[in-house]
Amino acid sequence: QVQLVESGGGLVQVGGSLRLSCAASGRTFSSYGMGWFRQAPGKEREFVAAIRWNSGSFEYGDSVKGRFTISRDNAKNVAYLQMNSLQPEDTAVYYCAATRLLYLRYPTRDGGDYAYWGQGTQVTVSS
Repeated sequence: QVQLVESGGGLVQVGGSLRLSCAASGRTFSSYGMGWFRQAPGKEREFVAAIRWNSGSFEYGDSVKGRFTISRDNAKNVAYLQMNSLQPEDTAVYYCAATRLLYLRYPTRDGGDYAYWGQGTQVTVSS
C-alpha cells in the first residue's frame, strides 16, 4: 500500500516554472513506477510523465516533452515534476500515481496501470 501527497502547485505566469512534489508513505516506494497525470476542467485525464522504479527510464506526453522533467529520490520517498516554460494550456489539477505492479521494466503511460493516486494539486498558468 502506498499513500501519495502532492504539493507545489499554485499560480504562475506564462513562461514561469513550478516544481511539484509527491511524497509517498511506505517502505517499498523505490519498487514502484511513478507517473504524473493532469486533468483540466471538462477534459479527460492526460498522461504527463512517468519514471521507472530505479529512474532508469522516462516517458513524457507529447505536449510537455522538452519542458517538463520527472525525477525521483528513492531515499526520500519523493517524486518530482519540474515544469518549465509553462503555458495556459498547462492549467490543470496534477496527480501523481504509483503503479500497481512492482519493478515494471518500462515506465507506463496507461492510467490503468496505476493503483495508487494522490489527491491532486492545482496548477494555474495566467497569461
